[in-house]
Amino acid sequence: MAGKKILLIIGGGIAAFKSLDLIRRLREGGHSVTPVLTKAATEFVTPLSVSALAGEKVYQDLFDLNDEAEMGHIELSRAADLVVVAPATADLMGKMAAGLANDLASTLLMATDKRVLIAPSMNVRMWEHAATQRNLATLLEDGILTCGPNEGDMACGEFGFGRMAEPMEIVAAIEAAVNDGPLKGRHVLVTSGPTHEPIDPVRYIANRSSGAQGAAIAQALLGLGAKVTFVTGPADVAAPMGVDLIEVQTAAQMQAAVKAALPADAAVFAAAVADWRMANTVDEKIKKDGNGLPVLEFAENPDILASVCAEKQKPKLVVGFAAETQDVIENATAKRKRKGCDWIVANDVSPSTGIMGGSENDVTLISKDGAEDWPRMGKDQVAQRLAEKIAEALG
Repeated sequence: MAGKKILLIIGGGIAAFKSLDLIRRLREGGHSVTPVLTKAATEFVTPLSVSALAGEKVYQDLFDLNDEAEMGHIELSRAADLVVVAPATADLMGKMAAGLANDLASTLLMATDKRVLIAPSMNVRMWEHAATQRNLATLLEDGILTCGPNEGDMACGEFGFGRMAEPMEIVAAIEAAVNDGPLKGRHVLVTSGPTHEPIDPVRYIANRSSGAQGAAIAQALLGLGAKVTFVTGPADVAAPMGVDLIEVQTAAQMQAAVKAALPADAAVFAAAVADWRMANTVDEKIKKDGNGLPVLEFAENPDILASVCAEKQKPKLVVGFAAETQDVIENATAKRKRKGCDWIVANDVSPSTGIMGGSENDVTLISKDGAEDWPRMGKDQVAQRLAEKIAEALG
């Protein structure tokens, strides 16, 4: 992706020191950064350090005679490809939501015709305050993009949500926002990983899935410019940065998360969802008591793929996965028809293949037009090829 022009507004909070690393990371990625400091931000970082890292002049004053002789705040707000506010303090978020413009930062945010991404940062109680949540809801309705906040320890000694996202997380969100790939403006839902169905507090039923293929697909879709909602069970691999991450444990939780994420332009169901759960889950560990084996009653889990295909909000393209150990093509073809999805990605996961939990995959793409065999390749390559076909199908 070609380097983009980023207008970075640094708010006044302890997390402002992270903005220095953010500038460095953005420049490493080939992007240019024009920095704007609020008055409060100068209490935490100096204009000299910011300017040195950005290689650009730092803007601070709305009433600067030289800059405003040519309506500098208008030019600044229009010249960027994206406006980023990091850290976005409660005060800045409040100004944005209310439409206030009484300093350079807030005036730029009102005058821009570009997309705006904020990385909130504040005390956990401030983040949870009703006013902040109202402001956040307003900003989301206005189309403002967000990254974070994260949960963790704070400088004030408290713990909770309010920590600014890490610089590389913000970089990933920025690059997703400015990516002009073929899926720009498209929303794709991806499920990944196994589900864990509890038997008792220490035991569960699960499938042998690392989540590597689902994560690779989400990453490839991001690379083509898609907005990705990533619903994952307890996987072995980390979720890609830049996705809207929803972590679940059970099939029922995954179904609820998927339904809440609709509508979407496309959906890829790569998760290895357990077919059954316990009908008689207990709250205490089942003990061996010498009276014989415990009776475990099974119940069928919801069919997430079939339910989405039956939805009024069914995505234009629905892709399922079929992990089979015998009669792969026949079983996967029947599954596509039974579920009502557009494509099925079929793979042989017999122990001898090394596919389950491995770094490669050997798949066949099945559609109404028949079966398309792909050569065995790395899971990243499978993901890229699938993402490109999705982009082509969505036009």
